[in-house]
Amino acid sequence: MKKLNPEYVVGLVDGEGSFTVYVRNPDIPSAVARRVVVEPKFYLKLIERDKEILLALQRFFGCGSVYFQKDTRPNHQNCYRFEVFRWEDLTANIIPFFKRHKLQFASKKHDFKVFCAMMEMLSKKEHLTENGLRKLFQLKQQMH
Repeated sequence: MKKLNPEYVVGLVDGEGSFTVYVRNPDIPSAVARRVVVEPKFYLKLIERDKEILLALQRFFGCGSVYFQKDTRPNHQNCYRFEVFRWEDLTANIIPFFKRHKLQFASKKHDFKVFCAMMEMLSKKEHLTENGLRKLFQLKQQMH
């Protein structure tokens, strides 16, 4: 596969990418002790035969992981997923790229804006307070 360019990456992410943050609901006691309370992620999932595109994306950003994702649902294919979850990679590579190269879809732009606001709160360690966690949970509800 040839080298990816920024316009291609933006188009691919507009169509298939996701900016998301798992935030544990502070009002529901967890029956299972989960390792994390807040977990930001940028990811893209493509069908198995397009794995090379995800590997090229990993090289393009210089971070993240590509892994197999089995899908046993009827009429669905097995996939590969490119995922960036290290906070350092998100703040040093992913966010600056998409601030320089603007997403086109309104819903993706909105999710990215909320994602950036949440990452800013995480960098200030606001997730370590109950009030901050509640605010993060409310922001998460605004994402697609």
